[in-house]
Amino acid sequence: KVKHTALLQNYPNPFNPETWIPYRLAEQSEVSLEIYKAAGDLVRTIKLGVRPPATYESKNEAIYWDGRAESGERVSSGIYFYHLQAGKYEAMRKMLVLK
Repeated sequence: KVKHTALLQNYPNPFNPETWIPYRLAEQSEVSLEIYKAAGDLVRTIKLGVRPPATYESKNEAIYWDGRAESGERVSSGIYFYHLQAGKYEAMRKMLVLK
């Protein structure tokens, strides 16, 4: 059983063109991920819906991001932040896109 909800480091990092974002849930939660540019602009929102408590670390389970903005355009190289919201839990980490 997972003891603590956690947001883990994306892999690969740096990446181009795609990455996986692993996380763990200690309790059933509504999960969403927001990706921001370093300047704070929202690039993409990925809503996963309600997920059961588990470890989501493999490529089949982790959150997949194709390196595209909501508009469908590929993002440019640089630092991005990803923010996980899972019930009352929130965390943010940094990732790097290198072209």
